[in-house]
Amino acid sequence: MNVKTRLRIGAGVGAVALGLGALAAPAYADPSSATDYRQLAGVGSDTTQDVVNALGDAITNSSGKVIASWNAVGSSTITTKSTGTCTIARPNGSGAGITALNAAIDGSTGCVDFARSSRGPNNTTTTDLTFIPYAKDAVSWVKQDGSALPDTLTTAQLKAIYECTLTTLNGVTLTPILPQSASGTRAFFLSSIGVTTPGSCVTSDSTIEENNGSIVNSAGDIFPYSVAQYTAQETFVVDDLRGDAVLGSVGGVAARNADNTLNLSFPYLRNVYNVVPTAKLSNALIADTFVGTASKVCANTATITNYGFGTLGSDCGSTTLKGES
Repeated sequence: MNVKTRLRIGAGVGAVALGLGALAAPAYADPSSATDYRQLAGVGSDTTQDVVNALGDAITNSSGKVIASWNAVGSSTITTKSTGTCTIARPNGSGAGITALNAAIDGSTGCVDFARSSRGPNNTTTTDLTFIPYAKDAVSWVKQDGSALPDTLTTAQLKAIYECTLTTLNGVTLTPILPQSASGTRAFFLSSIGVTTPGSCVTSDSTIEENNGSIVNSAGDIFPYSVAQYTAQETFVVDDLRGDAVLGSVGGVAARNADNTLNLSFPYLRNVYNVVPTAKLSNALIADTFVGTASKVCANTATITNYGFGTLGSDCGSTTLKGES
């Protein structure tokens, strides 16, 4: 581990500790108490954990709260159900959440009912999983406040930066960074800028969490960021982990409107999803919670927008998008 990497990790840990102590943020987290298993256990995406945690607090039926949403980061293991076989490694990120859901299906354990995902399916060779959209987000990039780097970059420039063929701008040496490999934000951002394999100059390892701006601590740093998370952190709806990171634009188009709502003309827009087993779409609890515009998740538009996301209207709750992982 080099010195700069150590500094990045130290800054991230410090900012997390500071954020957790901020009284302004409600800081929904794992279900509390630890035996509050509720009815549907979900794991996965860091980007959507806060809004799904809030939905878990808001959505009820005759049996009580429905959604138990487990954060991407925390204790090494979580216990998602009352049965002794449902203590599992905590899934960190969209990909890890989907993997945990597949493991629950393949093993018939019932330990995970849905996965949070900030990306669509990577593998469409089967239709085992259904990716149900419920909100709109975007991914932009951030730089350090006061950096001489431009406020806007083109897709071609971002591609060149992350392939390491463009190494300086405005006299500043570029230091591109990516979150850990299971991150849906990472996958979506690289796809958006047309990068299959990041170059050797890119900093990325398992300690770098998405949507944590404390990693941006030098003038050449560039890092992808969920716009919804940036907004929620800015308004203290969640813990503020932005540090000195400020949002950049793409091709002169800002990620947010003047009122800080999501700009639907931004080039890197994405849906975010709750992923369920396709075989369980007809399950009454799954359907009532996730499926269709009248589902309890889609009906909670105030919660969705409060966390910085845009609403989907008639597309919310669609069950047309399917895949394996």
